[in-house]
Amino acid sequence: MDDLKQGERPQYDVIIVGSGAAGLTAALALAQKLKVLVIAKGELAGGSTAWAQGGIAAVLDAGDTFENHIRDTMVAGAGLNRLKTVELVVERAPHTIRRLVELGVPFNTDGDALHLTREGGHSHRRIVHVNDATGQAVQEALVRAAHANPNITLLPGRACIDLITGRHEQRYSGSGRVWGVYALDQESGRVEAHTGRATILATGGAGRVYQFSTAPRGATGDGIAMAWRAGARVSNMEMMQFHPTCLYNLEVKNFLITEAVRGEGGHLKHPGTGHRFMPDYDARGELAPRDVVARAIDDQIKRFGLDYVHLDISHESPEFVRTHFPTIYEKLLGLGIDMTRQPIPVVPAQHYTCGGILVDLDGRTDLPGLYAAGECTESGLHGANRLASNSLLECFVFGEAAAAHILDHWEAFDAPPPVRPWDESRVTDSDEEVVIKQNWTEIRRFMWNYVGIVRTTKRLERAQHRIKLLNHEVEEYYRHFRVSTDLIELRNLLQSADLIVQSALRRHESRGLHYTLDYPETLPEAVDTVLVP
Repeated sequence: MDDLKQGERPQYDVIIVGSGAAGLTAALALAQKLKVLVIAKGELAGGSTAWAQGGIAAVLDAGDTFENHIRDTMVAGAGLNRLKTVELVVERAPHTIRRLVELGVPFNTDGDALHLTREGGHSHRRIVHVNDATGQAVQEALVRAAHANPNITLLPGRACIDLITGRHEQRYSGSGRVWGVYALDQESGRVEAHTGRATILATGGAGRVYQFSTAPRGATGDGIAMAWRAGARVSNMEMMQFHPTCLYNLEVKNFLITEAVRGEGGHLKHPGTGHRFMPDYDARGELAPRDVVARAIDDQIKRFGLDYVHLDISHESPEFVRTHFPTIYEKLLGLGIDMTRQPIPVVPAQHYTCGGILVDLDGRTDLPGLYAAGECTESGLHGANRLASNSLLECFVFGEAAAAHILDHWEAFDAPPPVRPWDESRVTDSDEEVVIKQNWTEIRRFMWNYVGIVRTTKRLERAQHRIKLLNHEVEEYYRHFRVSTDLIELRNLLQSADLIVQSALRRHESRGLHYTLDYPETLPEAVDTVLVP
């Protein structure tokens, strides 16, 4: 249900695009003093936050230290991380957990303390969680708090098309400022202009650019594509994380089997021989970072012609399994798999976008008035591979950081000028919407085959060639027909695919998530891949 009433067009101080952890964290911080509009493409809980199973990493155990968490993050990120960013996020983590407890997130406890689990790449138990459905509990708490705040307006059902910049002003100032967004009201079909003194993009990643992904349906790179078209730099888009263990099922396409199953003792095995293969690839076994585990599974599948491998935790007691993984247990049981007695068939799937809009420690982009937080950004935290359970943490820290910078510098933000309404006079309805479906399917398939876990220059060039052909077709379609959510997403998917391929072709080494057979060695110096519009 919209918080806006029909016909109203109130003024807001800050426009936030995205209603997940990053967007709502920023909104709650800003709403202490300012009026905030939060725009969501679908339902308020339709983003990636509610899908997060594992938890949130924070140093809370007496035997753990910030230095340990920082080192684990840098090791997983293959040295491409920015140390100041990692230090900021790790050191803010305990505060983040306390804030979430205050909001009513019912974290699991062990006596008087929070229960901590361990995941791949972590040297200590430091994952705070709500069973195996942490993201859903966090999302519910944030939405509840946002609904209760009179300074926050929640507006679902809007697909954002482009940022409103200086060129959209009725009297162009040449400032390059961002003043908000044009968004499609999915119910009425009309395009609205939403303006404010500052804008925050918290739109999530671009996972749906791949055929197999654990990301929700709306993860189409919207914020990344909009920021790029407006003139912001993007960085490290080649670093697409593939989660090692997505359920292999012909009906259920994107059900994630959380990292914590391996963290709590699950073994990866060849489905035919039962051989536990991870120690053959890495001394850390199943607790190796995600890129290592995903490549090992990919190698097993390709070498032996498998459809999947097995993830087996049936050697633990049934009570242990059901207690630690109630959501996964019930889901699998409904599909005829009893994980207390049977192995789980799993395959790798795209899981997280480690690159994105380049931001500083305050969440600022290159464009005045535009901030970004969460998975749509490249903040320097994840480097060449995200450490498990650092993603929600980044959302909270950078959501608060962007809000704090806006509040601290509020007097420097000018009121938005009058902007031009969206021009709908030249467009008509299309009777060829099959073009959208065809191109969407084609993009996701060639990205999976050519720009996946293992890459070559030839495969990347094949993908680039197809992108050039599709760019012409999609832009022609976009110019002539009325916008729809599917068309908006297709345009953004194609732009995101282009940025991923451009970035991958520029990196002449293998590092973290970018593994290419043509450049298998890692160069001595870690350098970001920064693309400039």
